[in-house]
Amino acid sequence: MANYEVLKEKIFKAIEEHHPEMIACNDDLADHPEVSAHEFRSSQKLVELLRGHGYEVEYPFAGIETSFKAVYGSNDHKYKAAILTEYDALPEIGHACGHCVSASISILAGLSMKDIQDELDMDVHIIGTPNEEEDGAKCTMVKQGVFKGYDIAMMVHMDDSNKPYCTLLALDSYMFNFHGKAAHGAAAPWEGINALNAAQLFVHAVDCMRQHVTPDVRMHGIYRNGGAAPNVVPDEASYELYTRSADRRYLNGLNEKVVKMAEGACLMTGCTWDMYPTAQSYDNLVNNATGIAAIREVFDELGIEENADPDALFGSSDIGNVSFECPAFHPTLQIVDRGIPIHTKGFVEAVKTDRAHDAIALGAKLIACDIAKIFSDEEKIAALKADFEKANA
Repeated sequence: MANYEVLKEKIFKAIEEHHPEMIACNDDLADHPEVSAHEFRSSQKLVELLRGHGYEVEYPFAGIETSFKAVYGSNDHKYKAAILTEYDALPEIGHACGHCVSASISILAGLSMKDIQDELDMDVHIIGTPNEEEDGAKCTMVKQGVFKGYDIAMMVHMDDSNKPYCTLLALDSYMFNFHGKAAHGAAAPWEGINALNAAQLFVHAVDCMRQHVTPDVRMHGIYRNGGAAPNVVPDEASYELYTRSADRRYLNGLNEKVVKMAEGACLMTGCTWDMYPTAQSYDNLVNNATGIAAIREVFDELGIEENADPDALFGSSDIGNVSFECPAFHPTLQIVDRGIPIHTKGFVEAVKTDRAHDAIALGAKLIACDIAKIFSDEEKIAALKADFEKANA
């Protein structure tokens, strides 16, 4: 098989060559943030960049207007890697999740590997995965079977720390609607059926369950509708609830209990109810021991200090769904001081700094070297696959 050290030299040289272009790309994305599902300018910019480097790009891809799939070369190798590329921003605050940096890392990693595909016997595809913040384009792709043919999928997320992997929670989001009967709150309240009472009882039941779930579970929500006027018995009330767990199967069982709570609230009040998902379900990230060990080796090679507990809960992302289809990895790199969280003004102010620019090259090296390290070693390839099959059995 190919010599890893030789491959690494080629990767570093290509990254040095293309780094200035990707710094400019990052800064442009940061200056023109686009929210989830509306990344038209951002995706077009990345597609044009890739086509300028000789890639064949399918755009739109997977029936998603702002997604793409970029392929370089013959596309007939033994193995396939997917480098995932996020580029959506948050409403009002912009790239406070650092996706402009993450996207630039992914593109640069792909550029650094396009000329070593023959040596790895691997096709390295760059896949644009928009809408991560709201409805998860990766979930749509998983449903279409996009990732079933890949041997590995990887990206790097920005954070206030360096971690070789993240603990991502499975996430479900539902709107619970309660239906009653309106009546005058003073003249004839006994003629009404109070939908807000049902919603309140439902929320109280969810709160009562908190002490009886595992520590990783998160349940949080808001009232979306609680009535029109104080002197009218509310005939409609709605509550949007997020439930999360580090284990998809546990979360499914939890959601069954939540449904029974809605039923119980209606039994007590005489209301009826319905529910619907407000976004696609995100799965927990299935970690892969062989892949994580390789990432830690690359951390050491690149002088990246692992300075936070990767088992601490990170949140939720649609890459979790990908990890049920192929080995998927989501390490983080630090671009802000510890204690400055993502989705804040302090984070968005960091995405055009020298620290972020350096992270573009460092992250690209991390992705490219990790893939090269694994797929230049038959034992690591076999172990990666065995870990995936065991975890998903």
